[in-house]
Amino acid sequence: MIRIEGLTKVFPNPDGTEKTAVDGVSFEVRAGQIYGLLGPNGAGKTTTLRMISGLLRPTAGRVYIADEDVTDDPERVKRRIGYLTANTGLYLRLSPLEFLEYFAALYGLAPAVARARIEGLVEWLGMKDFLKLRCGALSTGQKQRVNIARALIADPPILIMDEPTLGLDVLTNRLILELIRTQADAGKAVLLSTHALDEIEQMCRRIGLIHEGRLIAEGDLDTLRAQTGRRRLSEVFLALVGADEPVFAD
Repeated sequence: MIRIEGLTKVFPNPDGTEKTAVDGVSFEVRAGQIYGLLGPNGAGKTTTLRMISGLLRPTAGRVYIADEDVTDDPERVKRRIGYLTANTGLYLRLSPLEFLEYFAALYGLAPAVARARIEGLVEWLGMKDFLKLRCGALSTGQKQRVNIARALIADPPILIMDEPTLGLDVLTNRLILELIRTQADAGKAVLLSTHALDEIEQMCRRIGLIHEGRLIAEGDLDTLRAQTGRRRLSEVFLALVGADEPVFAD
């Protein structure tokens, strides 16, 4: 469902030099699969996700969504993707209802279909109590529920999630994880990037590790454990990036 080949992104520096943020990354996410993308801060994860979603044009390489090249028609491909991050902006003067109606129109949903989708998402996500408040007055968890609904309004076959549970309370965190499982069970391809390693360990069938812009390891958890001789994902992660030596030596 998602296939990337040799994905590369180079940014110019103010001094005239260049920085390679993503360097020849290749992997695929199949329908019904949750793929975990890991890496330290600045490793190139978010840049990779933005290129996959069509928000950023790659310097080199290809992104295929259901065998369709994203660069051929980014706007059409975007309609097949639900993109959720921890800091996706809302239109603060709109209510959640107005916000969802607006995005349903952007996706070209018929009014009856839009109403049915919104009603179902509001019920499922427990949004009735704040549906007509301004988004600017909502809590962090409430805003993220609105963003979940936005990402799902067109029932896209692909979900891309960049730190979707960052800073959330336990109840909203659990809601999002249940969402991810439910969507994968429904046959959607889910690409998840998070620093919460326990979430990756529990949910992802396959894991890719990006370090300094390159995909340095990939496989299921047992494969990565065998590769490093470590058991816990946090220890596997540190071993793969070469940071498993004690910070404070005796």
